[in-house]
Amino acid sequence: MRLYLVRHGEANPKEEDPERHLTPAGAAEVRKVAAFLKALDLEVGEVWHSTKTRARETAELVAKVIKPKPLLRERQDLAPNDPIAYVEKEVTYAEEDLMIVGHMPFLGKLAAALLTGEDHAEMIALTQAGVACLERLQERHWAVRWMIVPELLAK
Repeated sequence: MRLYLVRHGEANPKEEDPERHLTPAGAAEVRKVAAFLKALDLEVGEVWHSTKTRARETAELVAKVIKPKPLLRERQDLAPNDPIAYVEKEVTYAEEDLMIVGHMPFLGKLAAALLTGEDHAEMIALTQAGVACLERLQERHWAVRWMIVPELLAK
């Protein structure tokens, strides 16, 4: 089982845009990463995203390139500082590849918990629109398969 952790793209400052939509540059970076993902022919059953606008918009852009089109599922428990325990348990027993579009530090804590059993160990530093692919090798044993950030991709 593979788990794709995607950090949302750059969003407008809260003072300018209380809903924090993606900036044009943020949306462009997400599209660039989505093009990379499209070339991989990923298959995920669901794309989970937080209730925040920037995560939903990122999830929508990424989901467009995944065939067959995955189910987009908004979740209340994926905010930046939410506890990870419930999501960690669901992911641990998931059978189908899954993508989670969310925020730091939540995504970093989830990755650390899966990889080390400790949610406070900093294992990945996802930049905005970055993606980390974790793979469950055995029950409760995970490894980083790959990671990509927009600045590594051609313009």
